[in-house]
Amino acid sequence: MMAETRTALIAGANGIIGKGLMQEFAAAGGWRMRALSRRPHPSHEAIATDLTDREATRAALVQARDTTHLFYAALAPQPSLADEDRVNGGMLRNLLDGLEAVGAPLKRVVLYQGAKVYGVHLGPVPAPFYEDDNPRHIGPNFYFTQEGELRARADRGGAAWSILRPDVVVGDAAGNAMNIAMVIGAYAALCRVEGAAFRFPGPAHVYEGVFAQVTDSRALGRASLWAATSDAARGEAFNYVHEPFRWRRVWEKLAVAFELPLGPPVPMRLAMHMADKKPVWERLVVEQGLSDLPYESAVGWSFGDFVFHSDFDLVSDMGKIRRAGFGESVDSVAALVSAIRSLQEAKVLPR
Repeated sequence: MMAETRTALIAGANGIIGKGLMQEFAAAGGWRMRALSRRPHPSHEAIATDLTDREATRAALVQARDTTHLFYAALAPQPSLADEDRVNGGMLRNLLDGLEAVGAPLKRVVLYQGAKVYGVHLGPVPAPFYEDDNPRHIGPNFYFTQEGELRARADRGGAAWSILRPDVVVGDAAGNAMNIAMVIGAYAALCRVEGAAFRFPGPAHVYEGVFAQVTDSRALGRASLWAATSDAARGEAFNYVHEPFRWRRVWEKLAVAFELPLGPPVPMRLAMHMADKKPVWERLVVEQGLSDLPYESAVGWSFGDFVFHSDFDLVSDMGKIRRAGFGESVDSVAALVSAIRSLQEAKVLPR
């Protein structure tokens, strides 16, 4: 019997989730993979297109007519929730319509949702978060729109779907505004060059007592391969995070790993406090031969502020995915250290 041909289309391949997916597909074997992104991707047969442009998307997807599995990690941040909903909902719709138009034999779509699906962007939410938490908060929320699109198409006989819900994805993608490893690594480097203590940039009660969580991008890639092929994952949504932690424990270990003096937390806003560090960063770029990514776009300081000032527990229940058959976890500190060191080796972060 001939082996089933599986061709993956990875939308958002330049992003932090997309890069982890590309790495895991390459390591796993047995798949043909193709990157899709707005900016050019260096891989073979990659497709560059703007998913907000319906006609351009359809034309570009002619070369993806063999797609059997779609992994949708594309994201277009917008200034308002309503715009975010309209734009991101439309992007997924344009991509699915385009694949249908070129006759792609699409069997399953794996979609990624963050903790925003539980309303964490609106304020404190009781933890842990369960996949069957009801009722939903009132929209707009583009995750609701995208999930509704997948459900409606499946009900009409289209591709099956699976959803994974990571939180604060840790990886080594450069130039990503939501890369917490880049934030921590850049902050550590700037503390070092100024001879400053490595102080947690958030409130003391967050540092000492609030639970947080992350998801390693490579582990998420492996979970994605499972979600794309498992019968148990068909038509289901799953949280996928690692064990919750308090920031103090993580911060102390990061200080040891990068040989930095530790200090007490300080509740500063990085987006404001690090605004004057451009000359220091540019000097480090020259001295260490780093990539010339502009300081303004190299580090997502505002994302760091969101993470380090979230003053309620962020804990996703992991029971459902484990019972369904995927139980792999990763040490959160090890994931952060690995991602930061990888960014240093790639000359994206200073040492």
